[in-house]
Amino acid sequence: MKHWMVFLFVFAFLVATVTETTAADVKFSGEFYVGGMYLDKTSLKKNTITDGPSTAFYFQRLRAKADIIIAPGLFLTTRFDVLERIWGAARSAPGTALDIMSAGTRAENENIAFDWVYLNYASKIGFWRVGYMNDGAWGTVFMDTSVPRGKIAWTYNLPNWMFTLQIAKMAENNYSAVNPTVTAADLDGDKYCGAFRYSWKGGEAGILIGLGRDASKRPAPNNYESLYNNFMPYTKIQYGPLKAQAELIYFVGKLKKYEAGTLLPDERLSTLSAWVDATVDFGMAYVGGTFAYVSGDDPSTTKKEGDAMRNNGGRDWNPCLILWNNDLTYWVGSLAGHGTAANAGPMYNAFLYQLKGGWRPTNNLDIMASVSYATADEKPWATAGNPATVYLDKDYGVEVDVTATYQITNNLSYMIGVGYLFTGDYFKETNSTASVTDNYLLLNKLTLNF
Repeated sequence: MKHWMVFLFVFAFLVATVTETTAADVKFSGEFYVGGMYLDKTSLKKNTITDGPSTAFYFQRLRAKADIIIAPGLFLTTRFDVLERIWGAARSAPGTALDIMSAGTRAENENIAFDWVYLNYASKIGFWRVGYMNDGAWGTVFMDTSVPRGKIAWTYNLPNWMFTLQIAKMAENNYSAVNPTVTAADLDGDKYCGAFRYSWKGGEAGILIGLGRDASKRPAPNNYESLYNNFMPYTKIQYGPLKAQAELIYFVGKLKKYEAGTLLPDERLSTLSAWVDATVDFGMAYVGGTFAYVSGDDPSTTKKEGDAMRNNGGRDWNPCLILWNNDLTYWVGSLAGHGTAANAGPMYNAFLYQLKGGWRPTNNLDIMASVSYATADEKPWATAGNPATVYLDKDYGVEVDVTATYQITNNLSYMIGVGYLFTGDYFKETNSTASVTDNYLLLNKLTLNF
């Protein structure tokens, strides 16, 4: 789809309403962390020649954000990551594939990579943001995957109300100097969404409604595009010592909508995710629980009830220290089971039940423990189209995590944690004679916020 008229309108509006100014101020904020990790096994297999070894290393990242104030209500925002790497490890090979949740490659992030550069303008008809900025985060932390994307975003605020309209470029495949081999038009990926939120004393609720279109597979031999809607209602409430959150995500549409003349049936998309989290705070102690569900795909139907690209727990949310932990996946990689079964973030095709509790013996120390049990929604087929290769079990396992966080100063904190996974038979895949091994993780992390 062509959006150049929308861009021209926005920039013409900004040029017409902004007077000439000069930069007046720069405000910096950010985070720096250094962590150390020991993982007992880098796979979940036992008694095979490919059992994973243990691993231990230090890692770090500096993330800095700068707001360049041009005039009241007009500023430029940028964010960049510096030295996101394992101490002493080999550098990643240069390439063009973007790093997870970044606008730069992994090799660039190991030196310096810019993720955000966008304009902010507070006009009489709303607040405008134009450029590369955060996308993929809404409502609660569940199913959020914060990714930098080129966007135009408009927001309007009233007492208790917020409204927003956004256009995001997911993929650009038109002919250009960096993509000169394209011989067809309209091969882009785009996302449009509208949302509103209502806030009151002690809570808020809202809904986002989106439309996604991916036309990158329109040329032969694929001959299809994806067209779908998503609905994301959420709420957060606090009543006395009780703090609760919930979010529901539903995707519906066509995952594969074939071009006219293609003799294949369209592939429907219908996925569901849900999350409920509640905590009761008694001051020195607190208790709570979490339930999460992400639908998996029933391999016996042509409808896509689970699509890991669209419905998952999100990379911003880490339910455990080992199971579906996105930081573990980034720094260590997936933990392989037998066949193609593996533990890697984000959470997909699963029910998660978690009980947690904490104790604050002093104002600076928070000790938290959780017990989590997870099972699959659907048993996958190891081989597509072959029900004889169905996974043996749905049990992901039980995980026990304990963390302690000490607030050294207002800006500096230190965390230590241990996680132990009692590995379930899901990771045997189809091998009834295979064995899986339990696993544990030791972690410590020093974090500076500024």
